[in-house]
Parts: sequence; C-alpha cells; structure tokens
Amino acid sequence: AESPGPIVSKLVPKSSESSKILYGIYFALTVLEVIALKLTGMPLYDCVVNSFATAGTGGFAILNLSIGGYHSPAVEIIIGVFMLLFSVNFALYFLILQGKWKQALDSDELRFFGAVVSLSVVLITFNIAGQYGSPLTALRHAFFQVASIISTTGFPSVDFNLWPEFSRILLVLLMFIGACAGSTGGGLKVSRVIILLKSVKKELFSLLHPRSVKIIKIESKPVEHQVIRSINTLLVAYLVIFVLSTVIVSLDNFDFTTNFTAVAATFNNIGPGLGAVG
Repeated sequence: AESPGPIVSKLVPKSSESSKILYGIYFALTVLEVIALKLTGMPLYDCVVNSFATAGTGGFAILNLSIGGYHSPAVEIIIGVFMLLFSVNFALYFLILQGKWKQALDSDELRFFGAVVSLSVVLITFNIAGQYGSPLTALRHAFFQVASIISTTGFPSVDFNLWPEFSRILLVLLMFIGACAGSTGGGLKVSRVIILLKSVKKELFSLLHPRSVKIIKIESKPVEHQVIRSINTLLVAYLVIFVLSTVIVSLDNFDFTTNFTAVAATFNNIGPGLGAVG
C-alpha cells in the first residue's frame, strides 16, 4: 500500500497471495534483465549486481564510472528499459498476465508517466545534440538519464552535470515526480502528482463556476476526499522539510544548485545531484 495514498488495491483477495504474485513479477523481471545483460557480453557477476541495483532502484554500479564505464550502447538501452519497467505499477503487470491488456494500457498513471518520459527525452535530446557527434548518441544518453532520474535509480551513463541548464532543470523536475505508485521507485509518485494537478484544476473551475460539482477520478474511480486531504498534507510536509533541509545544508556555504539538488537527490532517494554533488 502507498501511504498516505492513493491505496494500491490487492491483486487477489488474500494479501499473502498478492505478495507472492508481486515477488514473482519482481523476480521474473530481474532474471530477464540478467539474461539480457549477459547477452551483451557483460560478466555474470556484473549482470547480477547491476540487475539488483536496477530492480531495487538502488543505483550502485560496480565500476567507478557506473554504467558509463561499460561503454556499451546495448547495456545502456537494456538497463534504461528495465529502470522504466521497474517504475511502473506492478499491478499492471498482473493485469497483463491475466490478458487484460486494454485495462492495463488505459491506466491514467501509466499514460501520464509515458508522456512525461517521452517529452523529457525529446526535449533533452534536442538540447544536448550539439555536445555529441550523433543525434542517436544524444538520444541514447537522454533516454538513459531520464529513465535513471524519474525511476529514482540514479545510474549515470555520462556526466549530465555538464549538460545545458535547460536539460539539468528538466532532470531536477523529474526527481520530484518520481516513479508510479506500487513500483520500487521513490519521489512523490506519479499518481499523487496527477491527483494534485486535478485538484488544482477542480479548484480553479470551482472559482469560475461556484455551483458546479466535480469529482476527481483516477483509473476511472472517484478519489475519496480523505485521500486528497492526505496527499495535500503530504505535499505541505514535503515542502516544509525540503526547505528546512536546504537551509541547514546551506550552512556548509556551497552554491544554491549544490544545496538544492543535494537535498532533492537525497529526499527522493536518487543519489547524484548537480554542482558539487554531481
């Protein structure tokens, strides 16, 4: 369950059975990644450890240069894809296993997540294209870093601290959005971001149309007022702790970028930030 909400419903009536299904999906995806990485020629030990770090969105690689140390586009693409797969709500995989593809693909959270990832990759690719000899190379690095940051894994393939300011700002925004509810990722979680945006839209609409009655829905289900209130409370607490943490870290007298992203990367369980912590 995601506390303080929204609650991820059980896959089957018994919680123990739901847990077994989730562990099975987690194990299967990890094994698939190990096999895929092994096919690139990576040593088996590296395959296992990097897959564990991807699955748990831990982000610790064996090499000092992290995933960039393998100098392999195939490795980066495979790990990038699996970082996104582990960022998706595991309940959707259960629906797919049941043959309910349409219901899984119609998920509001999945579509929003996919749109954010796609748009970020495209924008960053155009922004960093001048730094790399090939548009495909720029696309590869943009894809990997977007997947790494929004999944809160934290693997670097290149020193994105050297990218243009626009790309760096986009990556910082992705730190806050984070992965989907019911995944192994951190951050605010996509479902909460969707509910917050819909809440803002509802309140603005109510100002213009005071007598209107609008219900916030996610996955075609009404969101209870208690859940919305809990998420709003979470956001306020999140911002208060974030601001206080940034003020405390600033006592070390580093620049604003370092202070802000150090707290953002830590608070959202990502790892690398920008500036001195890049």
